Amino acid sequence: MKKTKIAFQGELGAYSHIAVQEVFKDCEIKTCATFEETFKVAHDHEDYKIIIPLENSLAGRVADIHYLLPKYKLQIHAEHFQKVEHNLLGKKNASLNDIKYVRSHAQAIGQCQKIILKNKYKTVISADTAGSAKDLADGKDKSIAAIASKLSAEIYKLKILKENIEDEKGNVTRFLIMGKNVEQPELIKGNKYITTCIFRLKSEPAALYKSLGGFATNQVNMTKLESFSVKNTFAQTNFYLDFEGHLDEKPVQNAMEELGFHTESLDILGVYKASKFREN
Repeated sequence: MKKTKIAFQGELGAYSHIAVQEVFKDCEIKTCATFEETFKVAHDHEDYKIIIPLENSLAGRVADIHYLLPKYKLQIHAEHFQKVEHNLLGKKNASLNDIKYVRSHAQAIGQCQKIILKNKYKTVISADTAGSAKDLADGKDKSIAAIASKLSAEIYKLKILKENIEDEKGNVTRFLIMGKNVEQPELIKGNKYITTCIFRLKSEPAALYKSLGGFATNQVNMTKLESFSVKNTFAQTNFYLDFEGHLDEKPVQNAMEELGFHTESLDILGVYKASKFREN
């Protein structure tokens, strides 16, 4: 059987890598330096899926993703909620007393401020958590530690100096599994679905209010609505919308028809089964 091909941003050991391991039990992995490169892999190669972090429960939305979604118009095939646990990693010959610097992704550093401030560590920003672990493994300075996953410690043969150093427990990142082709699931009674779209409103008074009225009158529950500026302008705004329901359901069709009346562009990014995490 042919293996599924998956691309993600970051080095091996990244939280995206952990998410891949949980979603796809046996697959061929490709690492990418940037999110743009990751999207381009799926855009240019139909046999690739990508797994992308969209938002974190503590840090909010992941930078740049909202701009790449309308640019590449990949289809969302599924969602996955990944628990994030940060660890302080050091060289094999290092102890906690040796550490003076910590390096990691800006979000990870922001989520571990208590241990950083308590120990007066100086911080070094890296492109991603696993990359900081890889750089640490390649270097010789035992005064530097990395904030990364246990998988990173295993891959790069580093010592876990302290586990679960995040300021708040219950840190979760929502990932989207995406690809170039449409993979819309069949509507099955009893299953729960999420539909995602991006739209731009017509320039008219109360356009947002009127565009969303159909969701209220048709009892369609919106789970996420977020605005973001169109690049290089303050005059136009795009909206990212998640709502419960499937496009084959009549209430959803009615709500989408009403939305369409008040938009100058409307792109459906996917219909997919709701993660069981949403039931927690």
